[in-house]
Amino acid sequence: MKSFFATIVLCSSLLAQATPAKKATSGGAPSLMNPGSLRAKAPDSYKVQFTTTKGNVVIEVHRDWAPLGADRFYNLVRNGFFTDAAFFRVVPNFIVQFGLGPNPAVNKVWQNANFRDDPVKESNKRGTLTFATAGPNTRTTQLFINLKDNAPLDAQGFAPFGTVVEGMDIVDKIYPGYGERPAQDKITSEGKPYIDKNFPQLDRITAAKVLPADGAGDKK
Repeated sequence: MKSFFATIVLCSSLLAQATPAKKATSGGAPSLMNPGSLRAKAPDSYKVQFTTTKGNVVIEVHRDWAPLGADRFYNLVRNGFFTDAAFFRVVPNFIVQFGLGPNPAVNKVWQNANFRDDPVKESNKRGTLTFATAGPNTRTTQLFINLKDNAPLDAQGFAPFGTVVEGMDIVDKIYPGYGERPAQDKITSEGKPYIDKNFPQLDRITAAKVLPADGAGDKK
């Protein structure tokens, strides 16, 4: 039987390359087309609202759980990376995975925008949000929400940095019918047209925003 680690690595490895990633340029205004420009430090805690095709989901992030993961997620949300991103892999009683965008040009520049691993401080409990990986220090943009307590992932280096605080019932309803059939290399290179043509029932994130402390509106 494959380990949990092998299962998630298999579904992230198409993003890993045999050659080391080039260091991203950090100059210029923040832009999704320049990963090195998205370097804002996240607040100690913050909430993100996903508006999905099934309903709203709110995730509370704790930077002390995994600061590098919390920072990357914060920057991706604030700069619109997840708009129209599909939940492309749903394994019932395991995980819901997402984090490949609808725009191939954006996917390409983020493909090797790796960042270092965080130490695992919290367990992969039901509802926690964690970055997927293709091996040590290869996290980029793919994430998963745990559909059950997946404690075996803890020892394998998967570091949760947030948890669903509203809408876990929505997460449970995300369409699982295609299983692991959507090809990540095709999503990366062809984007939304590939999803729309071949997997039209996939649920997706229609909008994502960081909520202010009072929960009333966007923060950017």
